[in-house]
Amino acid sequence: MTRQLSRALLAEFLGSLLLTALVIGSGIAAQRLSPGDRGLQLLENAAATAAGLYALILVFGPVSGAHFNPIVSFVDSALGGLPRRRALAYAPVQVAGCVVGAVLANVLFEAAPVSISTTDRASWAHGVSEVVAALGLLLVIFSLLRTDRAQRVPAAVGAYIGAAYFFTSSTSFANPAITIGRVFSDTFAGIAPSSVPAFVLAQLAAGALSVPLLRFLYPPVASTEDP
Repeated sequence: MTRQLSRALLAEFLGSLLLTALVIGSGIAAQRLSPGDRGLQLLENAAATAAGLYALILVFGPVSGAHFNPIVSFVDSALGGLPRRRALAYAPVQVAGCVVGAVLANVLFEAAPVSISTTDRASWAHGVSEVVAALGLLLVIFSLLRTDRAQRVPAAVGAYIGAAYFFTSSTSFANPAITIGRVFSDTFAGIAPSSVPAFVLAQLAAGALSVPLLRFLYPPVASTEDP
């Protein structure tokens, strides 16, 4: 393992850890600050996630690309940006980071370090929402990267995820790693283990759909044809 890859893997682990702690921790705080008001809880959770995600991408982007998400890594690889071996190395590190981040969030709020979520989210509406949420996220990221606007990715991703909390019934997990991580916190942002397969399949389907769509909409400059 090269030093450069080691740095990238550590960045992906820490970024995934902090992202999950951010999502779950802000959800716990929202529950406690605004008991009985689900709409306000969601607003607080979404605002904290959007702002924190922006910051985390700025911090870890120069080291690893700040994926924190296996489908982002695999789509990047399919589009020729990330070597396949690196994408395969990223995925388990991202999952591990998300699990540790969930445990950390529980500890920060004096809850049991591990509590398996009982929140059932496996419905058709949630599944479709996850396809839409994940596909939209991938379009935001790679449309900017493929049109030389990479500097706008942190703000655009934060804004999109914040909005997707509200326009999707699933509250936009859009990430297999964080979906697994959220199992380990029986709180506002948790998801029951039985709901995970449907969410992950929907997210992977979005990844598969995004590759041909991105290639068609944003072809490499050298292959662009005159209208």
